[in-house]
Amino acid sequence: MNQETNPLESQELKTFLDDTFDTMEKVLDEQNPELRQYEIGTVQFVGRDIARVSGLPHIRAEELVRFSGNYMGLVFNIDPKEIGVILLDPSENLQVGSEVQRTKRVLDVPVGDGLLGRIVDPLGRPLDGLGEVSTVLRLPVERPAPAVMDRAPVTVPLQTGVKVIDALIPIGRGQRELILGDRQTGKTAIAVDTIINQKETGILSIYCAVGKKSADVAKVIAELRDHGVMGSCIVVVATGEDTPGLQFIAPYAATSMAEYFVEQGRDVLIVYDDLTSHARAYREVSLLLRRPPGREAFPGDIFYIHSRLLERSTHMRPELGGGSLTSLPVVETEAQDMSSYIPTNLISITDGQIYLSPVLFNKGILPAVDVGKSVSRVGGKTQLPAYRSVAGDLRLSYTQFEELESFSRFGTRLDDATRRTLERGWRVREILKQGQYKPLRASEQIASLLSITGGALDLVPIEKIRQAEGRLLDVVNEQLPELCARIEDGKKIDITDRDSILSKIKPAIAPLEEVEEANANN
Repeated sequence: MNQETNPLESQELKTFLDDTFDTMEKVLDEQNPELRQYEIGTVQFVGRDIARVSGLPHIRAEELVRFSGNYMGLVFNIDPKEIGVILLDPSENLQVGSEVQRTKRVLDVPVGDGLLGRIVDPLGRPLDGLGEVSTVLRLPVERPAPAVMDRAPVTVPLQTGVKVIDALIPIGRGQRELILGDRQTGKTAIAVDTIINQKETGILSIYCAVGKKSADVAKVIAELRDHGVMGSCIVVVATGEDTPGLQFIAPYAATSMAEYFVEQGRDVLIVYDDLTSHARAYREVSLLLRRPPGREAFPGDIFYIHSRLLERSTHMRPELGGGSLTSLPVVETEAQDMSSYIPTNLISITDGQIYLSPVLFNKGILPAVDVGKSVSRVGGKTQLPAYRSVAGDLRLSYTQFEELESFSRFGTRLDDATRRTLERGWRVREILKQGQYKPLRASEQIASLLSITGGALDLVPIEKIRQAEGRLLDVVNEQLPELCARIEDGKKIDITDRDSILSKIKPAIAPLEEVEEANANN
């Protein structure tokens, strides 16, 4: 006996009913919000900074949930029998059997001008004691990266104020430039110098601290305030004492805050300090929620969490406002190993890297940028024209000098040409040294570099190069203000301009040359 066929297959019927119920639920929520019914779940397990929950059949990924006691959590795993939640608040008082309530909203953060000058956590809660943040708009923490056709080429420079970077490893607005190196080599110092250098440029800055010590973050904030740039900055803080969940969402929250300004057509610089701690926080919550580990005990999607973050940095097309988001992610290496898992991932995602060498740092060559291992894949396309005319081949010649220097240590006899090359290279290295929190304008950097490439410092003793640089900068700023303004405006400089700078420099440093000649005669 043939059974009657159902006009709808079981799966089709289930889909139809689910869609119908979802539509009815939305209508009821919109028309009768007071009748909205919340799903209530139960905590089945509480671990270190994670919880497992049951009884929420319609929960969605990355949805916020609220525990009793007003603790917040983020849905991370959705399994058939239970839900894995990463806790965004300390879990000391959370107990098994506690109620869990859906919020029916994804994780979002406040955005707007009210955040400028403030210190907040990744949820937008103030940490500076200045009261609530006055914003009216909120954006999701997880947002899709701009489409390829919405992006414009990176052509406008972002000056860091650091000679060795602006001259040899230029960064453009909308670029992603990785800063990496061992502990205590000056990674944060370069990032903070870059923020300080934006004081007169109109570029907004966001400093996102992930997993750092509270004392280190306080030091950075104090420097930003002392240099008068805090008013155009937002500091997002998730220290090592905070939960791994809060550390994990911090970079995404900071990026959403930045994207609000980018959509207004403004230029924003964001520093992620650092993504090594971010990767460790993600590994911790993932392993606690029993996600399978892969290489070096990191989950298999560790590459994806950083790529989806850094892909949000870009330069938008003029018809979409023309804003830009430039990111400087920081990552820590161990024993100078750039080929380890997380640094390798980030090198492949970013548009170049600035490598800080502990060997150079220990020698007192600061900033300790290893020019041979550093690169900008955008390169001279973003550099001011004056740099190309003054320091066009400086990177290659400096790298050759370092190779030549290593061979000269064997004590072999050197010919005059090799000796002159080494003398010039030592002076280049000395002129590239720069004090912390002392960024230089583009015109000042051009004058310093021209004094080397033009041979003005060839007779100055190496130990007096820094003194000579101070003198020549004073002379150039006082006697050539119009030329300095042209350089800052992106104009080219010709042979006449070069000769004009050199003619002003040489008399200023002549007394130092005379000392050298007197020593030679004696």
